[in-house]
Amino acid sequence: MAALLIGGSWAAPASARTLCTVAADAATGSVLMQEGDCAQQVTPASTFKIAISLMGFDAGILQDAHTPAWPFRPAYPDWGGAAWRQSTDAARWMKYSVFWFSQQVTQRLGQARFQQYTRAFRYGNQDVSGGAGRHDGIRGAWVMSSLRISPLEQVAFLRQLVNRQLPVSARAFDMTHRITLVAPSLGGWEIHGKTGTGSPGSDGRYDAAHAYGWFVGWATRGGRTLVFARLTQDEAPTQPNAGLRARDDLLGRFPAWADRLARLAP
Repeated sequence: MAALLIGGSWAAPASARTLCTVAADAATGSVLMQEGDCAQQVTPASTFKIAISLMGFDAGILQDAHTPAWPFRPAYPDWGGAAWRQSTDAARWMKYSVFWFSQQVTQRLGQARFQQYTRAFRYGNQDVSGGAGRHDGIRGAWVMSSLRISPLEQVAFLRQLVNRQLPVSARAFDMTHRITLVAPSLGGWEIHGKTGTGSPGSDGRYDAAHAYGWFVGWATRGGRTLVFARLTQDEAPTQPNAGLRARDDLLGRFPAWADRLARLAP
């Protein structure tokens, strides 16, 4: 896909540097903007919830946005604070990025089926084995572990999703579309997406001083859909987390940015 670089620097939020911003026309695959190193693979972190959603709904583990609702148990990860210590359904899982809910879906899939879906989606390096020698991928291969994806690969995956070219049911597409809604109308654009916060390394240890911030998704207005990926990296521990800041920074500029990109699309 031939890339067109829009003039001007895309500045990162304070205390972070931009690694990549990339956007493409969903229909044609034409890259309309590519800034930075967009081929480097890093942990997808919570952006992988989009893929887990497709898996969960396709496999029948998830029925709709509110069924099932699973209770929080004391043994579950709760670093997300009080929002994670509550009964959670698919809609709440995506809104609050509840890690333990992802684990419940992947553990019900089992390692073999989890791997099959990831390969069928051609998602990043497709390695959901988990920690070296531990084979614990269903417990978090997507968070600073074996799974890696680049911004360009994020965009390729999202194009398949938007165009319904992945091997999952229509209901899986419909429900994932529903629970990933971020902004119903921002300058006339309907925006879907997911944040992610991780860091370098593959041992599951979070390095707040070098945190990655992802925001990936798609935006539709009329008959035009754009797919995008934004990746930043912190240079010091900063709050709120890097993924939220990457999202808020992009959304703050989105209408003018997307309008400009849409004019470039054939």
